[in-house]
Amino acid sequence: MADYTVSLLGGEKTITVAGGTMLGEILKELASNKARKQALAVKSGSDLFDLTATVESDLVVEIVSAASPEGLNLIRHSCAHLMAHAVVDLFGTETKVAIGPATDDGFYYDFDREAPFVPDDLERIEARMTELAGKALPFVRTTVTIDEARQLFESRQQGYKLELLDGIEAETVNLYQVGDFVDLCRGPHVPNTGFLKTYKLTRLAGAYWRGDEHRPMLQRIYGTAFGDPKELKDYLHKLEEARKRDHRKLGRELELFTMQDQVGPGLILWQPKGALLRKLIEDRWREEHYRHNYELLYTPHIARRDLWKTSGHLDFYSENMYSPIEIDEVSYQLKPMNCPFHIAIYNTRKRSYREFPIRWCELGTVYRYEKTGALHGLMRVRGFTQDDAHIFCRPDQLEEEIFNIIDLNLQILRLFGFEDYDVYLSTRPEKYVGSDEHWVQATEALKMALEKKGLAYEVDPGEGVFYGPKIDIKIKDVLGRSWQCSTIQVDFNLPERFEISYTGDDGQAHQPIMIHRALMGSLERFIGVLIEHYAGAFPVWLAPVQARVMNITDAQLDYVEEVYRELRRQGVRVEKDIRNEKLNYKIREAQVQKVPYMLIIGDQEVASGQVTVRLRDGKNLPPMSVVDFAELVGSQDPEAKD
Repeated sequence: MADYTVSLLGGEKTITVAGGTMLGEILKELASNKARKQALAVKSGSDLFDLTATVESDLVVEIVSAASPEGLNLIRHSCAHLMAHAVVDLFGTETKVAIGPATDDGFYYDFDREAPFVPDDLERIEARMTELAGKALPFVRTTVTIDEARQLFESRQQGYKLELLDGIEAETVNLYQVGDFVDLCRGPHVPNTGFLKTYKLTRLAGAYWRGDEHRPMLQRIYGTAFGDPKELKDYLHKLEEARKRDHRKLGRELELFTMQDQVGPGLILWQPKGALLRKLIEDRWREEHYRHNYELLYTPHIARRDLWKTSGHLDFYSENMYSPIEIDEVSYQLKPMNCPFHIAIYNTRKRSYREFPIRWCELGTVYRYEKTGALHGLMRVRGFTQDDAHIFCRPDQLEEEIFNIIDLNLQILRLFGFEDYDVYLSTRPEKYVGSDEHWVQATEALKMALEKKGLAYEVDPGEGVFYGPKIDIKIKDVLGRSWQCSTIQVDFNLPERFEISYTGDDGQAHQPIMIHRALMGSLERFIGVLIEHYAGAFPVWLAPVQARVMNITDAQLDYVEEVYRELRRQGVRVEKDIRNEKLNYKIREAQVQKVPYMLIIGDQEVASGQVTVRLRDGKNLPPMSVVDFAELVGSQDPEAKD
């Protein structure tokens, strides 16, 4: 067998070894004892190898430790196998195993089992994982033929593995064995289970096999793992915070919105407080757009199906659209987008270059089909309202318009408390329409606007929409989680498809450029993010209820009514609590409802004509007049501060 040279990246030493020598053995010559103990695998270029992998060519290698992203991924993937081993040990070989990958924040494994797992099972599984990890069981890789793998999984009655084998065209596959558990896997893995010390099983969920709702529903167990116990502790703390902030839980407790099976999945019913919150957001949105020279539009919820043929949505987006509606022997379609309607308005008369740019905005409700398993509270719904806008401009105006949109976008995000975000420039996808020239022009305009604004961004190759490239802004909430909201898209395609034009300064017809943009994305998702960002304790200016007036005894009822009426007259969003309950009970309920101010009225307040103000965090302000309190509330508005 031939000899090969192997060196450590950044090291001075190069050794020659016989082909077939294991990489773990080679590290004894190249790395320090401390580095070898931390080695989970080795990396050469972009390729990862188990320590038991053998040398088959000249290599420059790098040690992969738990502190690296690759090492963390190895730990999590190996934990998925360890968990599957524990599950089969505890619940028997009749439990069918499906797939178990690492994820961005942990790992999961899908199982097919007649009896459902329950939360208490997670503790049992985790305890068994700890027993197996303590045995330092090696992860053993073998390469076998497809037929050999098939025979093995047939003997173990693991049908999901057999189906996976059906989709593999290679002649051989890798199997990994840890203890008695054997899995079909490309690898690599950590050397043995002794490297798996810091993990936690977090939750149960359902998942269709291969994401197909027509296939079996499997039981998914989620977990997470880290190389450092402190990182696990921090993650679990953040997870607990996320549970407390879950917008579905808070939306129910604060009576903001509801969803009912009788109405349909993914369709939101806004309750009075949620409707008021939404109105506050919509009003501010309209005010800001008016200041930035936008004009407001309203468009229907359905249109002739031919409209969507012309726009190209039936060719590129039909799987997300609802079935047609037959009216008077004509097919209509619930709208998935607002843009064709805005083009129809554009076409109502001839346009001149002097009118440009034309900026139209609409809070337009659209309907898109999402699989039931993908629905998630306000974050993923079937009917939602986009804060949509379309700008029609000349080519010489494109870059400046994009810059102005970015400016307004960041202003809106800051208004609602989002200062941290990631920016992505998404380029041409594999399936697209339009000329290469237009794609290059549009992409460059987006790029130049970002650079002019001084924003750092990442290129997201192939993630543009079918008609043009786009900028995506993913906001980060108080827990550091990213949410896709804002998007800016340049489109040469729809103006061409609908044959819209304007008269230029040369008297000739020219095709305008169309910019699609949404700053908040959908109101539903944005409100869901707001709820979780603030844990339901909205800033005073945004709170659906800003104050609650409460009496101590019935002797103050008349003054409570007087205060309540005056505050409403002053524009304060106020409730009153005059129930025959103890004051501490009323205060506690107001705090649970996240009401910013509690106005407590006893005999002393009646006599002085003032109110005692208690904050939702338990602190008290000095007594003040009703007018002074109304001014205090008004001063909390960001515009008042400006």
